[in-house]
Amino acid sequence: QVQLAESGGGLVQAGDSLRLSCAASGSPFRNYAMSWFRQAPGKAREFVAAITRSGGRTEYADSLKGRFTISRDNAKNTLHLHMDTLKPEDTAVYSCAARRTLSSDTVFKSSSEFGTWGQGTQVTVSS
Repeated sequence: QVQLAESGGGLVQAGDSLRLSCAASGSPFRNYAMSWFRQAPGKAREFVAAITRSGGRTEYADSLKGRFTISRDNAKNTLHLHMDTLKPEDTAVYSCAARRTLSSDTVFKSSSEFGTWGQGTQVTVSS
């Protein structure tokens, strides 16, 4: 089973950019479709972005398209989330999730589809 560890969170100002990373270990990273989710205080966890095993296809939450970019480096067992033009409403704990799949073209956008999660990294955007 893969283990996940996020990093890169912090306190930034509105308009700044930030790149989160998710390091995978323990199992071949290339076998897993990956996604990012976030959870703001008092709110439900929400889907942010997803990527296929190979990285050939990505999907985003409609409200985040154009500002967030998900990518992966299978050689380095790492998933990234690049976030531009951050807003105070982007403040949340961001978590990466892994789902083992045989499909090379499937993304997963529901948190219930994932059994493996990282511990999360806090992103705080001040106005």
